[in-house]
Amino acid sequence: MSSPTPSVCQGGGTQPPGKPLPPSNFLRQIIESDLSRNAYAQRCWGGTPGDAAHHRRGVLDPARIRTRFPPEPNGYLHVGHAKSICLNFGLARDYGGVCHLRFDDTNPERENQEYVDAIIDAVRWLGFDWHDGETSHLYQASDYFDFMLRAAEYLIDAGHAYVDEQTPEQIRAHRGDFETPGVNSPFRDRPQAESRQRFADMRQGMYPDGAMVLRARIDMASPNLNLRDPVIYRIRHATHHNTGDRWCIYPMYTFAHPIEDALENITHSICTLEFEDQRPFYDWLLERLLEGGLIQAPPPKQIEFARLNLSFVVTSKRKLAQLVSQGHVQGWDDPRMPTIAGLRRRGYTPESLHLFSERIGVSKSDSWIDYQTLEGCLRETLDRNAQRAMAVLDPVELVLDNWDEVMGTGFLDECHAPVHPHDPERGQRSFKMGKELWIDRSDYQDTPAKGFFRLFPGNKVRLKYGHVIECTHADHDEQGQVLRVHARLLPDTKSGTAGSNAVKVKGVITWVARADGIPAEVRWYDRLFRDAQPDASGKDFLESLQPNSLRVLSAFIEPSLGNARKENRFQFERHGYFVADRIDHTPERPVFNLAVGLKDSWNPHA
Repeated sequence: MSSPTPSVCQGGGTQPPGKPLPPSNFLRQIIESDLSRNAYAQRCWGGTPGDAAHHRRGVLDPARIRTRFPPEPNGYLHVGHAKSICLNFGLARDYGGVCHLRFDDTNPERENQEYVDAIIDAVRWLGFDWHDGETSHLYQASDYFDFMLRAAEYLIDAGHAYVDEQTPEQIRAHRGDFETPGVNSPFRDRPQAESRQRFADMRQGMYPDGAMVLRARIDMASPNLNLRDPVIYRIRHATHHNTGDRWCIYPMYTFAHPIEDALENITHSICTLEFEDQRPFYDWLLERLLEGGLIQAPPPKQIEFARLNLSFVVTSKRKLAQLVSQGHVQGWDDPRMPTIAGLRRRGYTPESLHLFSERIGVSKSDSWIDYQTLEGCLRETLDRNAQRAMAVLDPVELVLDNWDEVMGTGFLDECHAPVHPHDPERGQRSFKMGKELWIDRSDYQDTPAKGFFRLFPGNKVRLKYGHVIECTHADHDEQGQVLRVHARLLPDTKSGTAGSNAVKVKGVITWVARADGIPAEVRWYDRLFRDAQPDASGKDFLESLQPNSLRVLSAFIEPSLGNARKENRFQFERHGYFVADRIDHTPERPVFNLAVGLKDSWNPHA
């Protein structure tokens, strides 16, 4: 980021994208308008981020646009970030551009390497990459601290910044409000040389935290409170995960963000709506740095869109961290969490999150998206791809009392079913049927409710992919709970044989044979919160926690699942879609997580 004598950049250019673009929205319209008038066509690219002189030594920027995804590494990314990732990387891809992955690591007290690694993993898992050929566009804001210091010194020298020695409480009180103009700091008009010396002393660590700050000198009477001499540097004696103890002053995010964009040649800086009020300062700062020749023209453009508001979740990193630290969940990747890591462990696929991002679109207006929309996208993608299998989640024994008489003592009948009913090329799966089976407890009733067509004394059902049986009775314990169900096999009724339609039944149930069924742990996850807006209107979101959001079941699964690998996804017929847990699952101890039900029937009061 050095500044030798500038020279005019040469060459450059790129090929426009060749495939049709997704449906338009206001962001695409802005980008297409900028491209049509060649708004950024003459900007240079020095090969790496840098100041104006650095870029002038390069070539015409080969990227038609540059976007960025700039997370702060102070927590795990959540579903809202997934939308932003898909948006920024997707726009760059569609318009022949490049998207940078940048860590906004300007706050040393809240950031660490664990979060950096988790963010990189999440972006890669979603299918995006920050490389352009052999060039990596992964950056850290902390690598720009030297330039930010230089920019701050320029602002002081140009009369646009001053060191303020008021206490934080005094600064806050003198800021005013929407009805009252702010009050000038007594240090606002101190000589520039004095502010420059104080700032140098701050840099050298001569003052404790909070002793003084550097403020931009704009307008204390501005109707936009963000322009009332905002703080741009503060003292923090803290070790930074990237720069160690080199710095004891750190830039504020609102100061660092536009500088980072400018150094990286970002064309369209896409933010959520809470940054809309900060845009005047974003523009003010870049205009001042352009006047000083520190950055190249034209500067980046900040554009805001509505953030994702998803029902039945919280996305505040502070509140998510509270859920983790207080033990309400089992970590940032708990499948009940709305983090990308949690969604992945729950069984969500990159394809489903891409579909969700595309389906909800982007707008300038805040709105709430129902959680069912997210679940529907997962259900839609898994229905096309997930292998089918049978599982018994709440097992009770079923004994076919006449099996030995009809089929032969000890005989095991081989049954077959398609791996996927709509894709015959994926082949068949096989499993055994014998005298003793497992069925779901809910498939039997002593006295059937109206419309119940499964097992009860005297009723006939089909064991899916197998034979028709007639229930005779059940054994009960002293408390009246069913211990085992008894039935008789009806000969020559096996599915796929000539006699399969000889007996008409209304009920079909799934099952697993005791002979080849595999014990498995199934984690039945529900929504973490009962309320659609758990933290609305300042209420305590913890009061909305669902008390039974996780049930651990001792289940039996069909033998085809014995080779399931971590993160393999299946439809357990009649139950829903499940995923082999990416942490705990092993062939010796299978663990499956409920991803989503076959249809939405969620009841917060069930």
